[in-house]
Amino acid sequence: MKAGAVTDSPLAQLRPMPTDWQRALAVVAHPDDLEYGCSAAVASWIQDGREIAYVLATRGEAGIDTLAPAEAGPLREREQRSSAAAVGVSAVEFLDHRDGTVEYGISLRRDIAAAIRRHRPELLITLNHHATWGSGVWNTPDHVAVGRAALDAAADAGNRWIFPELAEQELRPWNGVRWVAVANSPNPTHAVRADRGFEQAVQSLLQHRAYIEALSDEDPETYTRRFLTDSTGEHSARFGGKPAVVFELFSR
Repeated sequence: MKAGAVTDSPLAQLRPMPTDWQRALAVVAHPDDLEYGCSAAVASWIQDGREIAYVLATRGEAGIDTLAPAEAGPLREREQRSSAAAVGVSAVEFLDHRDGTVEYGISLRRDIAAAIRRHRPELLITLNHHATWGSGVWNTPDHVAVGRAALDAAADAGNRWIFPELAEQELRPWNGVRWVAVANSPNPTHAVRADRGFEQAVQSLLQHRAYIEALSDEDPETYTRRFLTDSTGEHSARFGGKPAVVFELFSR
C-alpha cells in the first residue's frame, strides 16, 4: 500500500475523504476506540446512506481498574453496542482476543481477513498503528497490533491461497478493499467534516459512561463534549477552518 499524501509540512491541507463507496468496515482493538477516534465521521456517512459495521478485537475487559475482567467485559460490550447504535451502526462483532495482550500475528490477521470477507467493504477503517500519537505520547501494543494487522488483512482477504480454510467456511476471497483509513494517526492526510455528526458522536462516546467515570472525575457529558470539541478542532486550520475527523489514508 502507499500513503495517500504523506508530507512533512504541518501546514499541508488535508484532502477530503473519498465518497465513491457504499460499504465500510471498522476494525479496532477496544470498545471506545472508535468513539474517541472517528464516530462523527461514521455518523455523517450513515446519514448519507452508507453501510458500516464494527469489529472489535477485544471486549475491553482489562480497561477498568476497579472492575474485574469478568464483570468489565460484558459491561463494556453493552456500552459498545449502545454507542454504535447512537451513530446508526447495528452490526457489532467481537473477536475475543485478550484485552491488553493482543498479539500481531497469523491468528489476528486471519480473524480480521475473515471479517473483511464477511462484510466485503470498499473502505476499511482502523485506529493508529504507529508507535506514538500525534502528541508524541506512546501508543499501546493493542492499538499497534490491530492497526497493523488490519492493513495486512486488507490484502490477505483477497488472496485465496492465504487462509484457504476460510473458503471452507464459505467466506469467499474479497479483493474489493480500495482504501484503509487510519483514524488518530500522527500523519493525517485526509479528513471529514465533523459538524454534521458531532452531536451523535457526543452521545456515542457518552454511552461509555462506566469507562469515563473510572477515567475522570469530570461530569461525563462535560468531559465528552470537551474532548470531542478539542479533538475535532485540532486540525481545523488544515481543513478550511472546519472541525474535522482526520485519517491517514492508504490506497490499494
